[in-house]
Amino acid sequence: MKKMLAISIAMFVLMPGLSLGAIMPDQLVRDNTTKIIALLKANREAYEKDHKKLYAMVYKEVLPHFDFDVMSRAVLGRYWRRANEDQRKRFSREFRDLLVRTYATVLLKYTNEKIIYLPFKGKPGDKTAVVKMEVKPAGGGPNIPIHYSFYHKNSSWKVYDVTVDGVSLVTNYRSTYASRIKNEGIDALIASMAAANKTKAGGSDKSAKNEARAK
Repeated sequence: MKKMLAISIAMFVLMPGLSLGAIMPDQLVRDNTTKIIALLKANREAYEKDHKKLYAMVYKEVLPHFDFDVMSRAVLGRYWRRANEDQRKRFSREFRDLLVRTYATVLLKYTNEKIIYLPFKGKPGDKTAVVKMEVKPAGGGPNIPIHYSFYHKNSSWKVYDVTVDGVSLVTNYRSTYASRIKNEGIDALIASMAAANKTKAGGSDKSAKNEARAK
């Protein structure tokens, strides 16, 4: 659970409102970690009562900073090349919703864990960067390292992978899904993901997206 919480924090520390091309990704992470945690604290009761509001916040404030198409391509690996365009779109959509639903819910378990930022080695002009930080568990135990992998394109920085305690999010899902695709096929995997998203989200994802777009 501690690792899941750390992943959740890693997924949701970024918020819009800054010119992404004007600052380095480490400063982006620092500035917006404070903002997203403040938003969580201020609205925790509302989020706990109505997950639609939590999902809407995530879709609005977080998704613009993660490149889910790149992540989906990396997760499927060789199966991405074999998939047709419709399968790619459906997988990317369900993978995005899976992460949003899972980590948005786990985010509510945040209880003032301390965030420690490690020295950043990137420099202006770089096309890729890794931002390193650690989460100090509130209940004690060793710090949990988190690494964000960014790439720079079209004047903005995008996250394409998150590594928590040495485990890459992309690599972890790639291993899991490769086995399922081999045994069941990609359409069966996508159908299973879609069913889980619909059932566990209680049908709220669509409403959350609409609410986020309306703001």
